[in-house]
Amino acid sequence: MELTILLADDHKIVRDGLRALLEKETDMEVIAEAEDGESAVRLVGELNPSVVVMDIGMPDMNGIEATRQIVGSHPGVKVIALSMHSDKRFVGGMLKAGAAGYLLKDCAFGELANAIRAVTQGQTYLSAQITHVVVQGYVRQAAPSAPAGADVLTGREREVLQLLAEGKSTKDIAAVLRLSARTVETHRQQIMNKLNIHKAAELVKYAIREGVITLDDH
Repeated sequence: MELTILLADDHKIVRDGLRALLEKETDMEVIAEAEDGESAVRLVGELNPSVVVMDIGMPDMNGIEATRQIVGSHPGVKVIALSMHSDKRFVGGMLKAGAAGYLLKDCAFGELANAIRAVTQGQTYLSAQITHVVVQGYVRQAAPSAPAGADVLTGREREVLQLLAEGKSTKDIAAVLRLSARTVETHRQQIMNKLNIHKAAELVKYAIREGVITLDDH
């Protein structure tokens, strides 16, 4: 059976390189590309690929939120994170969102191909460096407690938080999310209330610290 793949990365040169390599595999076909999380979510709904190879640091909607929405709406679609970030914030965020695999961008191509085949067979695939991060996080995990950080926000609030942290205006956010400016302002106030944050600069720092955006994005 041919595995259909959607590539989600905001760098065209990365997508081009991955497409060229993946299409040399006789059992794989790249059927679409997305340059941001919102496009990835939309294309999954239209095309129902076997696997999405997902970057994390993308504009408008990051890979974590896109993965959460894709897995929530299309549980049969497998998501593999392919990122430059090995920080536990990003690894934990992607795995909690439902990603079936996590690899670093400096991995050999053969490992990505193996990961794609593994996740479509119901397995979880983590590169060696990522396995270490996950194990360390498990060992250090405290007793269960009330949700903290961005976990207290709704999906829409997480989207608004990312766009705010990227420096977009209320008008721009309203256009991206197809909302009224008043609704965006309501979400903004709810975000600040939930996080007990009262200044825009603090909101940006929080978004970077929690992995909602990266320093490269900002």
